[in-house]
Order: sequence, then C-alpha cells, then structure tokens
Amino acid sequence: MAQTTETPETSAPIRPPARSRRVHRAWFVAAVAFVTIIGAAAFRSLPSLLIDPLHQEFGWSRGTIGLAVSINLALYGLTAPFAAALMDKYGIRKVVAVALTIIAVGSGLTVWMTAAWQLLLCWGLLVGLGTGSMALAFAATVTNRWFTERRGLVTGILTAAAASGQLIFLPLLSWIVQEHHWRPAAVTVALAALAVVPFVWLLLRDHPADVGLAPYGAKEFVPKPPPVQGAARRTVAVLLKAVRTGPFWLLAGTFAICGASTNGLVQTHFVPAAHDHGMPITAAASLLAVIGVFDVVGTIASGWFTDRFDARRLLAVYYALRGVSLLFLPMLLAPSVHPPMVFFIVFYGLDWVATVPPTIALCREHYGEDSAIVFGWVLASHQVGAAVVAFAGGVARDAFGSYDVVWYASGALCAAAALMALVIRRRGAGARP
Repeated sequence: MAQTTETPETSAPIRPPARSRRVHRAWFVAAVAFVTIIGAAAFRSLPSLLIDPLHQEFGWSRGTIGLAVSINLALYGLTAPFAAALMDKYGIRKVVAVALTIIAVGSGLTVWMTAAWQLLLCWGLLVGLGTGSMALAFAATVTNRWFTERRGLVTGILTAAAASGQLIFLPLLSWIVQEHHWRPAAVTVALAALAVVPFVWLLLRDHPADVGLAPYGAKEFVPKPPPVQGAARRTVAVLLKAVRTGPFWLLAGTFAICGASTNGLVQTHFVPAAHDHGMPITAAASLLAVIGVFDVVGTIASGWFTDRFDARRLLAVYYALRGVSLLFLPMLLAPSVHPPMVFFIVFYGLDWVATVPPTIALCREHYGEDSAIVFGWVLASHQVGAAVVAFAGGVARDAFGSYDVVWYASGALCAAAALMALVIRRRGAGARP
C-alpha cells in the first residue's frame, strides 16, 4: 500500500493526522476558550451597572464600591502568573472549571449581602480570583500548547473575547438592573458562569497529545510534558530577574496606564458618569457594549500591524490617541447620544486593548522563553493601575461631584505612556534576564 500517510496505525505515536482533517482540533479548543472567557467577562461587565443601585439601596459611598472593584481588578492581574503555573501542574481544564465555579459562587452570594465587607469579599476577592485564573495567561497557555502557527491571530481573538462578553451581557444586564433591580442581574451572571463549566469539562483538553494530535502547524508530534514542579517558584524567579531590566519597568508602567484608562476608568465609571449627565443607564451601557464591538476589530488589526511595524511606535500612537480622546470626553457627555459621542465610542473601542499585541511582542523580543511569565507580571501591573483608578475615580466623584478631573488626569497619563513606549530600547544582549 502506497498511502502510508493516512494509515492510522495504533502502534505509531508519531503521526500528523492534523493535515488529513479539515478543521484541526486546536480550533475547537480555541472556540471553547473563547466561550469560557466570554462567560468570565459576564461578571466583569456588571460592576459599572451596580454603582448607583448599591449606593441608593445601602448608602455605601462610591469610594467603597470602587474599592471592591479595585480589589477585583488587582486580583485579576496578580492571580494570572500563578494561574499559569497551576495550569502547568494540574491542567487547563481543572483550573478553569474551578475558576468558573468560584465566579458563580461569588456572584450568587452577593444577593444576600447586607454589609460593605461582604461586597469586598464576594465581588472583590472571590470573583477577582476566579476571573484572574482566566485572564490572558489562560489565552496564552492555550495558544502556546495548541498552536505553532497563527499564534498572533489566536491571541488577538482570545484577547477580544472579554470584549465580546461585554457586548453580549451589558445590554441584557442593564435592562435587568433597570427593570428588575440588581439582584436578578447578579443571579444571571452566576448562572452564565456555571453554564460554561460543562463545556470546559467535556470539550477542553490540556494538550494536543491528549487526543493524539500534533499542535496546529507543527511538523511533528509533540509529547505532552510532565506536570511542572516548582512552577510558582519559577514565576517569582523570572520576576526577580525581569525587575533588574529597564524594559520591564517601561512595559509595566505603560500597561498600568493602559489598565487605568480602560478597565479602571471607562469600564467602571463610564456608565455612572453618563448617568450623571442625564443619560439613561441602558443607553450608556449600550455605548459601552459598542466599545466591545470595535475592540474586537481593533485588537485583531493591532496584531496584524504588530507583525509589520515597530511595536514601540505602535504603542506610542495608541496611547497618544487614547489620551486625546479622553480629554474631549467631558464635553461629549449629554442626556442623549449624539454623533460626536458615537465617534468617541468607535475611536476608543478600536484603541481599547490594541496595546496588547505590541506589548506581548516586546516581552517576547526582550525576554525570550520567559516572555509569557514576564507578560503575566506586566498584566498584573495593568490590573493594579486599573484598581487604583477604579477606587480613585469613585473617591473623586464623591469629593468633586463629577468625574471631569479623572478624565483629564487619565488623558495626561496616556501622554506619559506614549513617551515611555518610545524610550523602550531595541533588543540588546543585556535585555534578556
């Protein structure tokens, strides 16, 4: 028989059946990961909708509610490097299933809360840990294990999944909050997270070798590596090496400003800020969801640009344009949606997480095989920046009666980030830890 390439002999562990299949199993795994990240994004789309209802029902200050959001955002980032280590040790499927369950528990328990510390525990701690376990570290792990080609495209798609979750859930949740109060919205989020668990358990696989496949684009079969021991120790060791290099601090600083001006500011405070100007909550939430639409386009386009242009210059352009747009936002807020506001939403959406592909590329350029872990720590700085502004924005609103000072300060920070991006040097021999 001459057709040796299509003989599925059980005795041959090295076989490339991927080429004989129309759709490689890796794309189904990526699809499950996409749906999983969307499910996790459901709760992350809820905080901005609950600031006013919780303030009215319990009398909690916006600063207190913002503190819960800031804990959530900080843990989202700080958990990511260690979640990647847990996935190496216990497998993707187990870690993600447990994380989704934690999100569901944290969201569901908020229904019975009566004190602010319970909000900090459920909304901040539990949901922060759960969503942090499915941050970009999850996307990076899936991409690195299942793909050797199209990694940039898959990374962009999975990065955009959070925005897609925002798109799907924000209009629905805002309607539920307005028509049926905030508790049914929290229950909806809990059920959405639980609904994803069976898909993860049944369809997600830790490694292509589990189903006898080579990674997508690989020329030969790749055996499944043994569980990594001491992965958490390595995570900390890589950080200690990276902090002794200049590019790490510049990348961490720019990404902290990225988080401050997106998740911490717009995602958390845009809806209540628009409501302060008389805009209905549902209209403001719909605008925030539209940002999610263009975020998908902008992120994938940014990945394409990153393959062709200097990542440092791309970052500088992204941050500069974002800063300019934030300076104009206070003049655009009004009781109704008008064309200049729509232009801001489209423009800001295209730039929302366009910074991720060039930041990952710079981490890869400077830190080589440690780049995924280094990016995990850079992502942690992103969420710490988001946490600071989520809290500070609420405090500023309590103190000044408006968010204007926060918009202007964030615009100035983005200008600083643009300059920092240009200072990052090209890869040198001493850049790699």
